[in-house]
Amino acid sequence: MRAVIASERDAGVGGLVLADLPRPHAAENDVVVRVHAAGFTRGELDWPATWSDRAGRDRAPSVPGHEVSGVVAELGYGTSGLTVGQRVLGTTDWARDGALAEYVAVEARDLAPLPWDVDHTVAAALPISGLTAWQGLFRHARVDAGQSVLVHGAAGAVGSIAVQLAREAGARVIGTGRAADRDTVLALGAHAFLDLAADRLEEAGEVDVVFDVIGGDVLDRSAALVRSGGTLVTIARPPTVRPRDGRAVFFVVEPDRARLTDLVQRVRDGRLQVRVGAVLPLAEAVAAFGPRPRIAGRTIVQVAGD
Repeated sequence: MRAVIASERDAGVGGLVLADLPRPHAAENDVVVRVHAAGFTRGELDWPATWSDRAGRDRAPSVPGHEVSGVVAELGYGTSGLTVGQRVLGTTDWARDGALAEYVAVEARDLAPLPWDVDHTVAAALPISGLTAWQGLFRHARVDAGQSVLVHGAAGAVGSIAVQLAREAGARVIGTGRAADRDTVLALGAHAFLDLAADRLEEAGEVDVVFDVIGGDVLDRSAALVRSGGTLVTIARPPTVRPRDGRAVFFVVEPDRARLTDLVQRVRDGRLQVRVGAVLPLAEAVAAFGPRPRIAGRTIVQVAGD
């Protein structure tokens, strides 16, 4: 099969190549998915799990891309809940080869059924971003109706979904970002918008929840905005500045078949928008990791067509 591989840890994007690899086989509780579309994170090449397995053993060359949408091609022993030929979406394990390939082996429990009327390119943009937004808001911050939620990076992959989920839950949502993002964020359902370059962050006032995807000074300054009993939740780094009388949570997203099934249904119902920007073929996936003009929405790699 054809796949993008990262072969040298210190080479960065320059170490990515499109190459031939043996097609994976399904281990116990695995399925092999014929990949139709895949999502990736540009920072993957810096993740320790890209270069070593869970036992700490070197696993280079490795295949990046940990969001997948495709069709089940093979079932491993003990697999339940899925069938050959079924459309699926989900996440691939951080410490295993990813989905920038024609086939990928995935634990069956990390995949959810994909309805026929949801496009693979849309589905590939949903698993990590959607689950991150939901887990941050509801599992860690326990957002409820009537609360106020400040979402940093509200036009981004995670932030745009967090805005929509928080608004639907009955929260008052304030989004932040660049000036060019204002109309997009308000259209997604935010009640107010702050331009991080021109507005004072403190204009947001006290809020029940801050959802941060940016880190740095923005994360540190946000701690002071959390009212008593509130929560600062971030995926950027462990907070060094904490709310005076609240919680601070750093987390990494976890697979969740049931929740992903719910998020897909929201997409089908028109209750959740997934912002897809560029769709590139596998042959251009290596270039997609490098510097590119800023576009609205996720860049997705289309590997096969329906």
